[in-house]
Amino acid sequence: MRMKKLFMVQRLYGHRRWRGTNQQGFVVLLSMLMLTVVGMALLSSLLLFGIMDVQSSFSLEQSGQARALANACAEEALQQINDAVSFSGSSSLSLSTGTCNYTVISLSGSQREIESVGTVGSSVRKVLVTLDQINPNIHVTSWQEVSDF
Repeated sequence: MRMKKLFMVQRLYGHRRWRGTNQQGFVVLLSMLMLTVVGMALLSSLLLFGIMDVQSSFSLEQSGQARALANACAEEALQQINDAVSFSGSSSLSLSTGTCNYTVISLSGSQREIESVGTVGSSVRKVLVTLDQINPNIHVTSWQEVSDF
């Protein structure tokens, strides 16, 4: 009978011990799950910021290319004026990175304005060039980027 009681005590003690370890394991498992969720949230936010940075960099690059195209068209317009002093009108250029358009407007006498627009993807940049003399040399009084003409 003494053996039976001892066995029952060991069984109860062992059951309590097992139960306590189970709760500790549950706490550890829950803690690991929470850490995993926090880690995944951090990782996804880092990925999102990385994607936004790449998109921003790409837009910035396209904007710079559009500005370069607008300047190239303005220079082409200057060349047209140099070749034919009476030139006025519009034309366009299509290059590998994008397109640009320019318009030469005759104001009065030898004064001219060149409106140039460069487009690459969704980026559009505009340049306005003002001339006050054509002969004997072309004299540029203003060359500036504008938001609109």
